[in-house]
Amino acid sequence: MTSPSSVQNSVSGPARVADVEEAVSLDELQLAARNHGMPLEALRYDVTPAGLHYLLVHYDIPFLDPATWRLAVTGKVTRELTIDLAALRAMPRQTRRVTFECAGNGRARLTPRPVSQPWLTEAVGTAEWTGVPLTAVLEEAGVLPDAVDVAFAGADHGIERGVEQDYERGLRLADAMDGEVLLADEMNGAPLPPQHGAPVRLVAPGWYGMAQVKWLQRITVLDRPFEGFQNVTAYRFKQRDESGDPVTRILPRALMMPPGFPDFMSRVRIVERGRHALSGRAWSGWGPITRVEVSTDGGTSWNDASLDPGDPDRSDRWAWRKWAFDWDALRDGPTELLCRATDQLGQVQPVEQPWNRQGMANNMVQRIPVLVRGS
Repeated sequence: MTSPSSVQNSVSGPARVADVEEAVSLDELQLAARNHGMPLEALRYDVTPAGLHYLLVHYDIPFLDPATWRLAVTGKVTRELTIDLAALRAMPRQTRRVTFECAGNGRARLTPRPVSQPWLTEAVGTAEWTGVPLTAVLEEAGVLPDAVDVAFAGADHGIERGVEQDYERGLRLADAMDGEVLLADEMNGAPLPPQHGAPVRLVAPGWYGMAQVKWLQRITVLDRPFEGFQNVTAYRFKQRDESGDPVTRILPRALMMPPGFPDFMSRVRIVERGRHALSGRAWSGWGPITRVEVSTDGGTSWNDASLDPGDPDRSDRWAWRKWAFDWDALRDGPTELLCRATDQLGQVQPVEQPWNRQGMANNMVQRIPVLVRGS
């Protein structure tokens, strides 16, 4: 039986970095069992099936009855609103294809390792989200001239680093009103699954996953910057205990669909000598991907991959972009495959780790160990 004192002592404290040689803990394994990444072979899909899309749930998956669900819009508005699901669905709707990525993606690859959800590179997915533009709801409420931020609260409730809270994130008013943000009630043409925020969630294209508030129940317009835990304490770039800079939009990343077939435990790929069509996806929350490079020799040399042009009208501008590269594997033995992306701002994925205390936005290049063998 677990004693009350041990339960008290197990409540998570401040973010910390693992000691040298410290193994992944049972707590981290428990998180990893509740949350899951997208298998990299699912990069073949333009739109990720809902069951393969990555998932991060901070606390519990709440149950919200669609028949009784209400969305409250309060704060610095001309008139406060209470909207039910039928009223929301009666408003003009849009569908956007958007790539999501967890801000902690790549955390487990950092040295020293920040202690938290131990993501490798698979915390990503692309879905078609359908719903009502946030601007339509805020315009109906009438945002007052002194408004600064908009806070979004979900129904998921828990304790994080000793702070009891509803999960809540804020956006600057300009970002909330840019016309891109959705109040989504459908994923890939079907009602939202419970684990993805049913009945309604926020979709903020280009932003890391922490901004995509699930199980949405309250929108509050503020005349001051939002100072909730998930904005000012969590999701910050910190080296030590300073306040740090906020995590915002997704940094460029390319991922490769691993070729050949895997070893069960190590995931080393076995490929036959000869030509292989390498392919994958690349994305950035700062604008279109303009270049993807591939290395087949562990990063010694790099070659340009070809990029899929995508939709001519760029209706998928917030979604990943497909790339391809032909590799002639002519030498038997081990090697390492790498890929890296560059976006329209000239931001390039780093080969070395961009370390920070919380393990945020580690877009260090993917490395796939491969063993080439003769037929």
